Amino acid sequence: MNPVEGTSAPDHWRYARHLDRLAAASGEAEEARAVAAVLCDPDTVMAESAVVTHLDRRAAQLLADERFPGWARAMAAVLDDRAFPVRRLREWTLLKSITRGEPWSARELTDASDWCQRTAVQSSRTSHEALSLLAASARTRRVRNAAAQRLLRRSMV
Repeated sequence: MNPVEGTSAPDHWRYARHLDRLAAASGEAEEARAVAAVLCDPDTVMAESAVVTHLDRRAAQLLADERFPGWARAMAAVLDDRAFPVRRLREWTLLKSITRGEPWSARELTDASDWCQRTAVQSSRTSHEALSLLAASARTRRVRNAAAQRLLRRSMV
């Protein structure tokens, strides 16, 4: 349902419009401009939620792609001091490192959010070292158990 001309759109309609705009952006520069524009929405919670949803979708697509570092730099440049989107982008960068055999720190993974730890355990590309660390030191029992089960399944193959 479209809003009546001249009235402000309901939040859910604006949220969907923001997601469409972000998904339609082509190239890092255009995508960064779209993210910056969404973050100008007066409803900061809704704007950040739309941006984080977009980051989640886009990062998942680019995780194994060589374009990820450039994309992450472009996104970081426009996120300013938005704590939630900045943290989510940082955690996607950590996930890229642990799934691609790049350097990462144990402290960064053990200090990561529950979301990041769950996502790491669910990825088929997560390193043995990361799964071992999560099995021993994850924030929640759910993640510790899932990591232990993943390690057990890997040892049986």
